[in-house]
Amino acid sequence: MLNRRRLGITTRLLSAALLLVVLILPIAGAMLAYNFQRSATTAFDQRLESLLNVVLAGIAYDPISGRLLMQKDLGDPRFERVFSGWYWQLSDGGDLNLTSRSLWDQRLPTSPKAGIDIADIGGPRNQQLRKIERDIQIASLSQTLHVTVAATRNELDAEVLHFKQLLYSSLATLGVLLLLGQAIQIRWGLSPLRRIRRNLRAVEQGELERLDTQLPQELSHLAEAINTVIERDQKLIERGRHAAGNLAHALKTPVSVLFTQAERLDEPQRSAIQQELVRLNEAVRHHLARASAAGPTSLVGDCNIGKALAPVINGIARLAERRQLHFSHYCPEQLRVKIDPQDLQEMVGNLLENASQWASQNIALHCHQNSQSLIISISDDGPGMSEEDCQHALTRGLRLDESRSGSGLGLAIANDLVKLYRGTLSLGKAQLGGLQAELRFTPNHR
Repeated sequence: MLNRRRLGITTRLLSAALLLVVLILPIAGAMLAYNFQRSATTAFDQRLESLLNVVLAGIAYDPISGRLLMQKDLGDPRFERVFSGWYWQLSDGGDLNLTSRSLWDQRLPTSPKAGIDIADIGGPRNQQLRKIERDIQIASLSQTLHVTVAATRNELDAEVLHFKQLLYSSLATLGVLLLLGQAIQIRWGLSPLRRIRRNLRAVEQGELERLDTQLPQELSHLAEAINTVIERDQKLIERGRHAAGNLAHALKTPVSVLFTQAERLDEPQRSAIQQELVRLNEAVRHHLARASAAGPTSLVGDCNIGKALAPVINGIARLAERRQLHFSHYCPEQLRVKIDPQDLQEMVGNLLENASQWASQNIALHCHQNSQSLIISISDDGPGMSEEDCQHALTRGLRLDESRSGSGLGLAIANDLVKLYRGTLSLGKAQLGGLQAELRFTPNHR
């Protein structure tokens, strides 16, 4: 079911315009058609009344023959053509009758009323007629005569139908033009909002740092408020990262001093203190890594993977050389991902450092892209992990082998960082025989 609260502004305005057009134009059309029909009928009735007056002026009665006479020609040949649809009739309601030739042997129904009576009646051969009738009294005739003039409604109905067809087609055209005009007006009126949306997308992609404030007055204040929020958030992020870095440097020296002082203590006190210092060092490193991460902020732009990882690759290459390990890497320069370079270095560096701790002879870094994801994989030829150990390492970040050096936090830190960018870190069997760690970023975050 469509959520009306999430309808776009353009859809809302066009829907409202369509509703108004659908409601108002048919009502207006019906009113216009009704008024035209009344006007046309009134004009038709006036025409019939004029013919009635001509008939009244030509009526005479011959007392010698006892017949009614029509002394004037109505001037319309349709009254002479049989069943033409145009008729006149004189009748006293009895045997005294006089009709137009067009009626032939048929008679029109009469309804004696005071004054002029206008109505629709049926005629010869099922014709629909419009008749006007009145009663008159003439000299030398004691009876009241009913004078009727009738004409077919075909002409009137055809005129009304033609007007309705023109009216409805015109209203339909008008409705389409109104909707098109409304659509153009809405598009022009909402163009500043589309500019704001494009600016926000550019800020999100790291292409702009601020929104354009050259907007209508109603929106310029909104853009300025958004710019203020963006600037404040960016300052808070930078301040937090600098504070995390300063804290890391501030804690590094005291922890090292405590390690040195602990060496002078006797067992078992020395081991207990060193163990607690290791836990402290690991906790500090873990949480500082998360705190200093930029995460998917709106001002993070596209990062060139090859350039960002160059210092990490150089450092791991020197480390591998000292440990007599073979380090191979493949990272095309054209690959880009929407991520902070420092965060990418932290993730990949931790995974490479972890691989170097466990590798026997080989470490490999491989970056590639498919239609759905950008993938960075780090593999080694060490002992690897079971599926249970892989899940344990990602969820807990513990050292699975206390006999090896290192903090054991590399996988956990990389996993925490990649989640900030809605990516995934998966562990599995490498082709080299050891562990393969795979960072995967979706296109939405590239």
